[in-house]
Amino acid sequence: MSVSLFLFPLSSPSTKAVPRISRYKPARQVQRQFTISSFKVRGFNGNSETSDSVATAKRGWEDWLAGSASLYPVYVTVGGLIAFVKPSTYSWFVSLAPTSYSWTLSFIMLAMGITVEFKELINLFRQRPLSILFGCLSQYTIMPALGTIVSKLLGLSPSLSVGLILLSCCPGGTASNVVTLIAQGDVPLSIVMTVCTTLGAVILTPLLSNILAGAYVPINVVELSVSTLQVVVAPVLLGSYLQSKFRPLVKRLTPFAPIVAVLSSSLLASSVFSQNVYRLKSTSSLSSNASSSSMLHIQQLLSSEMCSVVASVLLLHLSGFFVGYACAAMAGLKERQRRAISIEVGMQNSSLGVVLATCHFTSPMVAVPAAISAVIMNVAGSTLGLVWKHIDPCED
Repeated sequence: MSVSLFLFPLSSPSTKAVPRISRYKPARQVQRQFTISSFKVRGFNGNSETSDSVATAKRGWEDWLAGSASLYPVYVTVGGLIAFVKPSTYSWFVSLAPTSYSWTLSFIMLAMGITVEFKELINLFRQRPLSILFGCLSQYTIMPALGTIVSKLLGLSPSLSVGLILLSCCPGGTASNVVTLIAQGDVPLSIVMTVCTTLGAVILTPLLSNILAGAYVPINVVELSVSTLQVVVAPVLLGSYLQSKFRPLVKRLTPFAPIVAVLSSSLLASSVFSQNVYRLKSTSSLSSNASSSSMLHIQQLLSSEMCSVVASVLLLHLSGFFVGYACAAMAGLKERQRRAISIEVGMQNSSLGVVLATCHFTSPMVAVPAAISAVIMNVAGSTLGLVWKHIDPCED
């Protein structure tokens, strides 16, 4: 899943120049505050060395927090391995589900909301409406179609098919913003797409899930819409409101939001994965042979239904990256925009898929694709970002 939108506060490409302080003006005339790189510093006040050292120290630990949050793929991978080897590690969190899952996702989306200024969002939408609309349309057409095709192609069970389709109908994941930055893509476009698809999820995710997965199990569209509104849209709007009304307080808390949110997202994905490792083991009759070795357990598990789930999730995301890029290229978009759309389409909000699956479907297996996706998606997306990092985008 993804949670790093707040590493890159939404901003319009055309920003105002930073006010300059003339070296010839008396010090008493410049006792004002101004913003440099989102850090508020005091104008010259006769003790510049102290001010500079404080600003440098503050910038240092804020950069450290941001850097730690960018390691989200590492956290979720390690958490997934722990869940695979020793699922009981997360039993304390699983025992509180689904309430613990819903509140955790709400917190993540609240952290995203406090960095969103809808005025700047509207300005960006006015500047590049076609690319934004194309990206959002691609998100809710390419991935749902791929989810349906992959589930049929690999012959998944009804519960796993519903889970994969539900995952494919979720909005873009916020980790895509970090990957887009690494890949030298269009970061503002990625951020706007994430926000727009997240807001549209309250209608499109339940509607598309019902159309594509309704043949497997009955889906209550209204309940899915209400849950999406409660755990995703409402926290984002609340966060944006708090950001505008309590700006000084929010500005103090914002540096801590990314690292806390990525750890929460990792905990959520790993907990759901650990919960279903037990069930996958039981379907493979692993628990019946207590004397067998751990390596044998792993071999039997990989030869069971788990292998099909991993293959389907990996194929879904890789296809999303490829088809998203190809469609953006055919639409005549520039290379940076192609990369942003490719990554945004291929990376989903797996946390939302986990919460909706655990709250609204009787079979616990429905949540497995979204839980596994949190690991596979971030590893695959980060790898793609590193490849593109070493290929300069051509703007022909």
